Amino acid sequence: MSDFAEFRARGRAALLEGAATHDDPMVEGARRWGAAAVLRPEGEVVDRMTELAATVPALGHWVHGGRTLHVTLRSLEPYRARIPEDDPLRRAYAAALAEAVEGLPPVRLRLSGVSPHRGGVLVAARTEDDALVTMRKRFAHAMESCGIRDLEHGRVRDRWYVSLVHFARPLANPREIVEWCDTHADADFGVAELPTAEIVQFVHTGTGIRVESLERTRLTG
Repeated sequence: MSDFAEFRARGRAALLEGAATHDDPMVEGARRWGAAAVLRPEGEVVDRMTELAATVPALGHWVHGGRTLHVTLRSLEPYRARIPEDDPLRRAYAAALAEAVEGLPPVRLRLSGVSPHRGGVLVAARTEDDALVTMRKRFAHAMESCGIRDLEHGRVRDRWYVSLVHFARPLANPREIVEWCDTHADADFGVAELPTAEIVQFVHTGTGIRVESLERTRLTG
């Protein structure tokens, strides 16, 4: 994983310089918030992150918790409001994901360190073994074998994280957000186990985001 301290410093500077960005509710064909391959943590770690996220001074923004918390393996396509069960891409994503997880044990991640960034607040995730990296490589290979180009176009993720907040309007209190993140910069939520990989779509609820599972496969190796 690349240097998280450097990432945090860049995020602090961006917010303090007034360079925050924000998301809008999804519209058909938008590049963000389309179907994705993700893993969702389970257990007490989720409760701890949810409780802390609720204290972020982010009124009017998308504050995440519970089953919304996730680690993104790949962003797959532009936003579609409806992805039917017999959709060819959906079936291809599911097959590629099943191939990617075969024989792998549940992913284990150390979730610690809160950071601001241009678009919100996140928790850093550090791998405890090579399961997630192996899955990423396998999934990319399986997608390429099917002739599918996802939104990441071969980009290699070297930073894993769980988002606590996405800014949903121009940020009115950047210094307050930065100070909150500084206070919780060393928060350690523990080691999370992620036993299921999923193809999901994101739904705007009016005040936040809901994550709906389209396809899922267990890591049982």
